[in-house]
Amino acid sequence: MTGLMGEIATTRVEKGSLALWFLGQNGWMIKSPAGHVLAVDPYLSNSCHPSRRGLDLDRRVPVLVAPEELRADLLLCSHSHKDHADPDTLCGCARSGRVKAFAGPGDTQAVLAAASVAESDRILTWPNHQIALGDLTVTGTFALPTDAGDLTHMGFVIEGDGGPKVWITGDTAWCDLLAEAGAKHSPDAICLPINGGYANLSHWEAAELVRRVGPAQAIPCHWDMFADNSCSPHMFEASLKVKEVKDVYRLPVHGQKMLIEVR
Repeated sequence: MTGLMGEIATTRVEKGSLALWFLGQNGWMIKSPAGHVLAVDPYLSNSCHPSRRGLDLDRRVPVLVAPEELRADLLLCSHSHKDHADPDTLCGCARSGRVKAFAGPGDTQAVLAAASVAESDRILTWPNHQIALGDLTVTGTFALPTDAGDLTHMGFVIEGDGGPKVWITGDTAWCDLLAEAGAKHSPDAICLPINGGYANLSHWEAAELVRRVGPAQAIPCHWDMFADNSCSPHMFEASLKVKEVKDVYRLPVHGQKMLIEVR
């Protein structure tokens, strides 16, 4: 095994921490101290291009893992949009047999079925539902849908046994309930969209969510993949400064390991 998957396979994660790798858009790989691996919203193709609306959705981030090479104990899809539940990626993962289980909310289930993921390997999940995986617990979280095409958006809090909690919000519009529902988990880190396009959180709204929830680390995502749905992460950093939220900003680098520890 070579490349990023080889690095993930050989990485040892110390107790009290989680290792994250950013794949681009809202794609993440996560590894626990016991060696369990999660994939979240891996977009590993160029299936959004060409856009039926004429937008520039040609991917700008290299594919760091081929779908057939992705290995995970669990693959999570936050909703059914193609850059989150990518048919090409899911088909490759289903063919390889290297992903043991797939989970997501209601509208993702049809995408998983169409990608030939066996019914026995599909898990339906929803906000407040929990999935146990060795030393990891995945808890579904509330997200406000960004369009009427999929009304089952959600996020995930991923918690290590005695270790940190990472909240991956998924695509979500702003509402007070988002902050209230997120704060009850007391996450150590938040990975959240900042692009603001097409009803997602703007960099200003994302900074307000961080201010209200109070994590030790705020990691922007969903800003990098498409020219016509992007935002400079510097604007998120600036918004945090304006809101006087200090020392939490952390910029992810594609394919580079990040360690998340208990605050």
